[in-house]
Amino acid sequence: MKLAGFERWLKETMGLDASTIGPTIVDRALRERMAAVGSADLAGYWQALRASPLEQQELIEAVVVPETWFFRDREAFAALAQRFGPGGAGERAPERLRLLSLPCSTGEEPYTMAMAMLDAGLSGERLAIDAFDISERALAKARRAIYGNNSFRGSDLQYRERHFSPVPGGWQLGAAARERVGFRQGNVLDIGFLPGAAVYDAVFCRNLLIYFDPPTQARTVAVLDRLLRPDGLMFVGPAETGLMLSLGFVSAQLPMAFAFRKPGATDAATAGAAVAPARAVKPATAKPATAKPATAAPAPGKRASPPAATGPAATAPRPRTAPPTATAPAADASPLQTAQRAADDGRFDEAIAICQAQLRERGPSVEPLHLLGLVYGAIGQATRAEDSFRKALYLDPAHEETLMHLALLLDAKGDAAGARVLRSRAQRHRKHESRSGDRA
Repeated sequence: MKLAGFERWLKETMGLDASTIGPTIVDRALRERMAAVGSADLAGYWQALRASPLEQQELIEAVVVPETWFFRDREAFAALAQRFGPGGAGERAPERLRLLSLPCSTGEEPYTMAMAMLDAGLSGERLAIDAFDISERALAKARRAIYGNNSFRGSDLQYRERHFSPVPGGWQLGAAARERVGFRQGNVLDIGFLPGAAVYDAVFCRNLLIYFDPPTQARTVAVLDRLLRPDGLMFVGPAETGLMLSLGFVSAQLPMAFAFRKPGATDAATAGAAVAPARAVKPATAKPATAKPATAAPAPGKRASPPAATGPAATAPRPRTAPPTATAPAADASPLQTAQRAADDGRFDEAIAICQAQLRERGPSVEPLHLLGLVYGAIGQATRAEDSFRKALYLDPAHEETLMHLALLLDAKGDAAGARVLRSRAQRHRKHESRSGDRA
């Protein structure tokens, strides 16, 4: 038995295209599990794997390496609140808002969805979030809802004061947000995954599709399309925007939210949202009351969605040219804001041109270089994406988003050692910022 056989098994079982993460990650996972079960060679481990459903889950767990934190890509959650929150632009909110997070990893994304909607003024009784993942370990942590400093990144942590309480080992999420999310194991590639149609007002499926080959990408998007209401929003990762356009979806024109809608949708709220950029989620004025942790519902026996992942992908297909439907930028918009909006609308050539013009006129700067890296990653130009990210890090070695995106780019081409170095740098910076904040 060779490595390729295990890669085929992972493809058939969880949809993972091993070429997108590099052979070193699969090899590392195999060696780890071989040592755990006492197999001396791949052939022996293959027999152990095929004979044990428990070991199959253990190998999946070893391959899945989640990288997530609260309010990652804030614009997506601001757009969600703007579209569905009380008083939102062009709002036609449903009686009960149903959201889907897939894959949900250790819970940071669906809990952020809950916090964003509660802070926007939506009552908890009107909110229901379903969250799926392939990793039972990740789901167990999500249900526990206690998080360390690695889950809280960036300088704006006001939401932590509103929604969390300090406990031994980290921060415990309050019941107000926790009770809005139901966690389950499930596999989007299973033929019986979530039977029915058009039940979700918004679907978050971010940075999953980049790990699939094109047929599996199309199959997955078809399932999610079936689950999304006609006027709903689909949120994907920045490297997946070209794929969504190529599969017929239309940009929702919410800057840097990477949100899409079904073609031909005539939803007034979505059309109205195209005029104004997504607003930041308005902070609540009082911290929710503390309550005892909710008892987690048992997970059904289905397998889960493929691995949580992030960042630009070297294999992302170049999109077809999108129709010029975007509205004109606001008169007071900065060039970088205009570039961000162009990127969100799928007008990648325009975004690149604006960033390059900014660099020519004003000299090297972190933000346009970072945005260039994201755009180049979205259109599959991995070498240019890496070059842009490295230039940004030369100017600001502690720029956390650039460190993480470049790490994922290196992972995708098989440079696991280089990726670990960058993640270590990001972690050291977070610890330094945390200590600085404590002293302040």
